[in-house]
Amino acid sequence: MNWRDNVRKTEPYVPGEQPKVSGTIIKLNTNENPYPPSPKVKAVLDSINISDYRLYPDTDAAPLTAALADYYGVKPENVFVGVGSDDVLAMSFLTFFNSEKDILFSDITYSFYKVWAELYNIPYSCPKLDDEFNINPDDYIPGGYLKENGGIVIANPNAPTSVAMKVSDIEKIIAANRGSVVIVDEAYIDFGGESVLPLVDRYDNLLVVRTFSKSRSMAGVRIGFAIGNEELISALKAIKNSYNSYTMNMSSILLGNASIEDDKYFKDILNKIIKTRDSFVEKLTELGFDVLPSSANFVFAKHKSVSAKFIFEELKKKNIFVRYFDKPRINDRLRITIGTEEEMAALVKELAELL
Repeated sequence: MNWRDNVRKTEPYVPGEQPKVSGTIIKLNTNENPYPPSPKVKAVLDSINISDYRLYPDTDAAPLTAALADYYGVKPENVFVGVGSDDVLAMSFLTFFNSEKDILFSDITYSFYKVWAELYNIPYSCPKLDDEFNINPDDYIPGGYLKENGGIVIANPNAPTSVAMKVSDIEKIIAANRGSVVIVDEAYIDFGGESVLPLVDRYDNLLVVRTFSKSRSMAGVRIGFAIGNEELISALKAIKNSYNSYTMNMSSILLGNASIEDDKYFKDILNKIIKTRDSFVEKLTELGFDVLPSSANFVFAKHKSVSAKFIFEELKKKNIFVRYFDKPRINDRLRITIGTEEEMAALVKELAELL
């Protein structure tokens, strides 16, 4: 027997490239916010006492949990925080998907879902999006795609497509699956679309997951959270405390709290990105691109005559990085993050010359 026979094997998630090149780059491949966090975040960071790091952080991240509960109008018992939404989602898979039935998520969506399912030995099935990259709610109703399911995950707006679902369609799925936990991943909801958060009081099987990485410009700080029924949150905390009690570091708790306090800055940045996105979509359309309706801080586009792979490779030579997925059904499209107005103007100029 060889020790290698006992090593868990899985195909890992592949994030967007982190360029290691010299000179100026335009990085539009990982859906990061192009603007810095709130000045209040910097002020808190500057005021942190380094000697406090000798102590363990609050296991419940109480200041951040309380701030999130107040901001979204729920009780602290309805909030769970973690190290980015990836941590929260992974913990949710581990906590709620333990039957022998397949969980459901669409064939084109956040690719980490498949990784977690395989890592935790969770069976899964992937109903196909339609030709316009929309979810068919009937596929997620028992008796539709499967007789029964062990849980459901919906990214809304979806990634990498940027398309958002109607709340009424998501509620139809939640209501028909009261015996399963339905996770709605709202990583991009602040940029458009309608949140299902108001449904949390109505459905005890709904868990809504969000992140500070996108709309709050804090991808490097790693803060994610979930809002749901108190029983769901209690179950999540039990699994977290059986795995690692101290998932949130002291700085993240304080910085996250500071970000929530500056709501004006938060909404000003959102409006700026949305305005830039809408203008960019118009220019892409003029250049001959088909662009899916975006409710996120990125667009998903294909050109009528030039291949996505060619455009991706040529832009890379110019130190402009966008995302290309060499996968069936989407290998003719590029996912382009919305950067600053100056960055998007530079991209449009390069695209015009290239095309």
